[in-house]
Amino acid sequence: MAIEKTENRHANSIGFKDQRAPQMLQLMLKAQLEAAGCLGSCMAELEQGAQLMARTIRAGGRLVYCGAGSSGLMALADSLELPGTFGIDARQIRLLLAGGQGTLVRLTGAPDDDIESADSELIKLRLGSVDCLICVSASGSTAYTVRAQQLARALDTPTIGLASNPDSPLLQAADVPVLLQTPPEVVAGSTRLGAGTAQKVALNMMSTLMASLLGHVYDGHMVNVRVDSKKLHRRALGIVTDLCGCDDDQASDYLARSNGEVKVAVLLAFGCKDVDRAASCLEDSLGNLGVAIAAVSQAI
Repeated sequence: MAIEKTENRHANSIGFKDQRAPQMLQLMLKAQLEAAGCLGSCMAELEQGAQLMARTIRAGGRLVYCGAGSSGLMALADSLELPGTFGIDARQIRLLLAGGQGTLVRLTGAPDDDIESADSELIKLRLGSVDCLICVSASGSTAYTVRAQQLARALDTPTIGLASNPDSPLLQAADVPVLLQTPPEVVAGSTRLGAGTAQKVALNMMSTLMASLLGHVYDGHMVNVRVDSKKLHRRALGIVTDLCGCDDDQASDYLARSNGEVKVAVLLAFGCKDVDRAASCLEDSLGNLGVAIAAVSQAI
């Protein structure tokens, strides 16, 4: 049986044990950069994935991340960050992690093969065509993740698959297959290294583009945040002053009137007469700040 690409050893790791620590680090850094560089060949697929994710959120569906082991951790990280970073409703984010939350304390390989738990967890979620399953597996053949994808497809749920082995089951069955052509690992089979880096970068790029398509990112700012801490208040002040050209006192007033809703505060600064009208304008614009600003500017 052919050895999966992700199980191969990096050619430059031969003699690794005899190198000095600085040389080892340089080799690891080079391998990580090579892994991240592979994303240049899958930009079209990453865009397709982001578009699908944005459509899912707009339609009120759920983004369900799925993975096992190290790949599951990459899925977990992206899923956890979306509500806080981009203001995505936490009820629209779900995670299927092989072995459950207990694996976050002690990762083992056994849950990777537990297709029965994939069955039961998918049934509980009651997925439908409005949802989206995002499957992450370095090999593209992890039993738990592949099973979840199969069940999702049977329920007409669109799927995004991220894997580093071409022609793997996960990529063959995905509606949006994202091939991360990472090089062999410095430590053979340790996909927490190069493959994990590529997964993290790919998920970051897709979810950030999704947020931009939804209008939650505007001119490099995270605008879909609600102020609920001193840190976020300082950040929100900077966002409003930068986007609107006002001073801190004016920005504080807009934020106070909007109850800490940055998008509403920005619309007030752009000339919206009151909070209700700003909120209504956002609703008409499906939450897209750029569209809402254009509408307010035309109305003035």
